[in-house]
Amino acid sequence: MPPVPDKLEKGRPFPLGATWDGLGINFAVFSANAEAIDLCLFDSAGRREIARLPLNEPEDDIWHGYLPHATPGLVYGYRAHGPYEPRHGHRFNPSKLLLDPYARAMCGQPRWTDSLFGYRLNSSRADLSIDRRDSGPAMAKAVVTQDNFSWEHDRRPRVPWSDTVIYEAHVKGLTKLFEAVQPPVRGTFAALSHPKIIDHLRFLGVTAIELMPIQAILQDRALVERGLSNYWGYNTLCFFAPEPKYLSNGSAHELRQTIRRLHSAGIEVILDVVYNHTCEGSELGPTLSWRGLDNASYYLLADDRRHCVNDTGTGNTLNLSHPRVLQMVMDSLRYWATSFRVDGFRFDLATTLGREPLGFDTGAGFFDALKQDPVLSTLKLIAEPWDLGAGGYQLGRFPSGLAEWNDRFRDGIRRYWRGDQAMRPDVAARLSGSGDIFDTHSRRPWASINFIASHDGMTLRDLVSYRLRHNEANGEDNHDGSADDHSENWGEEGPSQNAEVETLRQRVMRSMLTAVFGSLGTPMILSGDEYGRSQHGNNNAYCQDNETSWYDWKAADEPAGRQLIEFVAQLTRLRRSLVTLRSRHFLGGEAEVAPGITDLSWWDERGVQLSPQDWANVEGRVLILRRAAKLANGTVEVTALMLNADQHDLTFKLPGELPWRVLIDSVNPANTSRELEDSHYAVGGRGAVILVAFVNGS
Repeated sequence: MPPVPDKLEKGRPFPLGATWDGLGINFAVFSANAEAIDLCLFDSAGRREIARLPLNEPEDDIWHGYLPHATPGLVYGYRAHGPYEPRHGHRFNPSKLLLDPYARAMCGQPRWTDSLFGYRLNSSRADLSIDRRDSGPAMAKAVVTQDNFSWEHDRRPRVPWSDTVIYEAHVKGLTKLFEAVQPPVRGTFAALSHPKIIDHLRFLGVTAIELMPIQAILQDRALVERGLSNYWGYNTLCFFAPEPKYLSNGSAHELRQTIRRLHSAGIEVILDVVYNHTCEGSELGPTLSWRGLDNASYYLLADDRRHCVNDTGTGNTLNLSHPRVLQMVMDSLRYWATSFRVDGFRFDLATTLGREPLGFDTGAGFFDALKQDPVLSTLKLIAEPWDLGAGGYQLGRFPSGLAEWNDRFRDGIRRYWRGDQAMRPDVAARLSGSGDIFDTHSRRPWASINFIASHDGMTLRDLVSYRLRHNEANGEDNHDGSADDHSENWGEEGPSQNAEVETLRQRVMRSMLTAVFGSLGTPMILSGDEYGRSQHGNNNAYCQDNETSWYDWKAADEPAGRQLIEFVAQLTRLRRSLVTLRSRHFLGGEAEVAPGITDLSWWDERGVQLSPQDWANVEGRVLILRRAAKLANGTVEVTALMLNADQHDLTFKLPGELPWRVLIDSVNPANTSRELEDSHYAVGGRGAVILVAFVNGS
């Protein structure tokens, strides 16, 4: 690099971060409480600090400076001076090198030593003490980037919500064992866009892949010391930089190329993002970035100001009520939406993002900022509608424009197919789009993200193979993870050689999937569930970066795996072809679309509409959902979703003397596309069937 001047030029307070203008680099960083901030420059390897230059006096709390002749690739960090007064919320310690919150690339990874902490770990005064050791040698550094990439022919797929099918996946897990990909590339962004991966997604009928966190993370010290790792990645170190281990060639363009290839295949990319907390943890955590720059601004603090508010269960909570913290989150979202052209975001613990001083608020600044943003408001936005704080469960209370993970769908459908009592009213509500939750404030059925399994909990295969969690490998005495996944092993715990047990398990998996794709709302499947991937009963595999979590593609080539993949593809084809399975509006059951046929009605196996007494029958485990819609040509499409969660086979009398055709049968998956000779059909125990009829609408 060129010679370093004695001091920085004035520069500008915007944009935040390090920006190359062709002649030099402008640095801008926020701190409302610092007394001085130094820009530290390093050699290209990040090992040796070669200069320390004070930033200029702040403008509106933005410290800034301009380094002429500097170019992209420059390695840097910050040191912030100010009071070390934990009881007043301040934890400034210039001995600690700080990562720029706006860093777009990193040099190295934090190496766990006690010097990363702002206090002396073994002091009797705990975090009230101060550690003067230099953390620079152990700390990751920021790297200045130039994000020029040609998107000339890229087009966002912009799939309508009502046509969307989401596939939740982990970048590494999806491809680590995928033999068609060369070993050095497996587990990276490049592998994600391999033609055979894309072919698989297209065959399944997936329209959007939702990636678990890909922003740069910190490996938890406790996990590293136990020989484990934070595999899921909900531990963000930098909100603007891709996780380096997913870059096979070290360049962020690899991710851009992957997204462009997925777009070419008509597949959207949704990122699971974590803006509710950071990797710095509680007040006893390390000082890596935000804590050292301005702890009292970036984090929600308790009344005593020494301790962090922990609404997230991770030790800290970002203070999105502060305008500069909110700006950081919005800038990060826009960066991913414009520089990487992602198509949407799933917000982890989204209740935290809507917390204002008086609690959760649908009019919180974060939601208002999202809805008015000309870029972000046009993307797919999904909330995980809970956190661990008081009043943290907010399912159905997010603003219009956001979809929500519907855990009541997940739990209700699991319990129904398990055979629990008194589930008929609840499962009916879930099948019809959970209107009891979402039919408010101009929201639509797509707001309900319907799923049986996600990364958090058992896989679909394990839901039918294990009654209890088996998390022993996590090293937490099997006390972590949910104590009840509403699962059932159907006769034996774990793998079974019993043909009857295995047949029943396969049937229940297909029935659960039929309920997901046969319901109003947005279907989501966990990657690997399409062929029956198992985590051996581990329902909290967050720290298992090994074959417990990596997807076993050999299972997809076995007969049972191939059959299940074809079944899922058949379900997605049906959703594309039948408007009654993906209605854009909630159905009330009052609109008559053909003589004697309303848009929605409920029946039992006798072909009789359910009475109040039938709904109240706790032993009722049988249900027919009939839906109807008039097509553009005047024909009326009528579908019947028949569910038999009883253990016994039952003969159903179909509602109405219509020309019914069987489309899906979870008990006999080969028995499809067949016209019925009369209005009766045998549905096997724990089975689900979808039929269609077309009638004259006049």
